[in-house]
Amino acid sequence: TTAAALERFTINFTITNLPYTSDLENPDSAKFNATQRVMNTLLDRLLEESSIGPVFQGCETTDFRYEPGSDRDETRVDAVCTYSKEASAAPLDRVGLYHQVSNKTRGITQLGPYGLDKDSLYING
Repeated sequence: TTAAALERFTINFTITNLPYTSDLENPDSAKFNATQRVMNTLLDRLLEESSIGPVFQGCETTDFRYEPGSDRDETRVDAVCTYSKEASAAPLDRVGLYHQVSNKTRGITQLGPYGLDKDSLYING
């Protein structure tokens, strides 16, 4: 048997009720760290309950950003999530996972206390 390899995938979405501030650009700021902790926890809970739950290792929010031309009340979130993949396992089912995340976020409208832009969710691309 071969050992499981750690595989990563990205998850990106826009929060509609987290006003973007320069603090969110700075990974050393208290606001970045507090928001990152909350995001990581919410994403971990979400994915632990999904089909990849048994092999899911965790998510790390890497970036908060502002989309030029968009509403200042909105913040883009980029995260990298890790799971262990057996050599024999099928590749990540992005579409299936997308639908599970959609279902668990009320149609991509809510993640914990945050409102989501329903057209903003991307998994691995």
